[in-house]
Amino acid sequence: MQAELDALQANQTWELTTLPPSKQVIGCRWVYKVKYKSDGTIERCKARLVVKGYTQTCGLDYIDTFNLVAKITSIRTLLAMAAAKGWKLHQLDVNNAFLYGDLHEEVYMQLPPGFVAQHSGQVCKLTKSLFGLKQASRQWNFKLTAKLISLGFKQAVCDNSLFTKGSGDNLVALLVYVDDFILASNDGNQIQQIKDHLHATFQIKDLGNLRFFLGLEVARTHKGIAISQRKYALDLLTETGFLGSKPVKTPMTQTLKLSQTDDTPLENNTQFRRLIGKLLYLTITRPDICFAVQQLSQFLDKPTTTHLQAAHKVLRYIKQCPAQGLFFSAKSSLRLSGFADSDWAACPNTRRSVTGFCMFLGETLISWKSKKQSTVSRALKY
Repeated sequence: MQAELDALQANQTWELTTLPPSKQVIGCRWVYKVKYKSDGTIERCKARLVVKGYTQTCGLDYIDTFNLVAKITSIRTLLAMAAAKGWKLHQLDVNNAFLYGDLHEEVYMQLPPGFVAQHSGQVCKLTKSLFGLKQASRQWNFKLTAKLISLGFKQAVCDNSLFTKGSGDNLVALLVYVDDFILASNDGNQIQQIKDHLHATFQIKDLGNLRFFLGLEVARTHKGIAISQRKYALDLLTETGFLGSKPVKTPMTQTLKLSQTDDTPLENNTQFRRLIGKLLYLTITRPDICFAVQQLSQFLDKPTTTHLQAAHKVLRYIKQCPAQGLFFSAKSSLRLSGFADSDWAACPNTRRSVTGFCMFLGETLISWKSKKQSTVSRALKY
């Protein structure tokens, strides 16, 4: 907590003043978090001062809140390009990223718990954005974008979180997800220069070669790059109580036709919605469960016991090989492949056709348990 307060004061995040009339003051609190490494060991314990942004009033102390984050498709594409072209992949993290954004609105905050002011009745007038503010991430993105453009980067049109510099053998790609960066290039000197420039403006943490990013475990050899969500899958199985369940070979029965009138509606659909949301994130590296999860996600408004049983079967299928993921070959030709399948008038509720379509850029589904590769078309069979 003291280290966080020292960082806030060094960054001149606020100035002490009295609250003007007709202005509201926002509360704050401490949030504690334990950060883990990819192997599950504790990396560090962190205390963060967070503003109670839910008490802000639109038009008074904030206006716009929208912020861009990198698309998962862009991350997979960058990994496929790096594997095929032999690019180096480095990961960076910004310490207290939201504190670098400049505020344009007048925002007043209560004194942090444990902070003692010289005079009574004083409040903090924020000059920089703080965690919890509705506009914090947007202001940070403005500051970062301006810095990268000044360094010669160009913002991609298809994904504004992707920045590129140079071309050919001198190409440098920087992918931004809030305060986490992926830096890719085949020139180690350029990577180091960019790190130095960013560190001169922001306090960055160099995490070295890309290993663990947004729950994706990245392993690289001379044959290519493999990504999986093994830890995420095991945590999901542990949370739902299916870690010791009997595995199955398919995520969904091939002849199963789900409808809105199946069986008895669930009394509490929160559990089903949370489970489907987590399964949707698992489809980043598991295209073999995409169809099953897509079918189940159509019944989030009124799920039944049959839908919950079908979702549990997906969990039992994940239990068969939680480390299964995607492999980007170093010998890939970077050919864009598409797979499609349709079932005429298959929906029992609307009689509409059900169509599945997936596109891949040099990926291959790989099972770490059996060490056997299988084609994507076989993964989409069910």
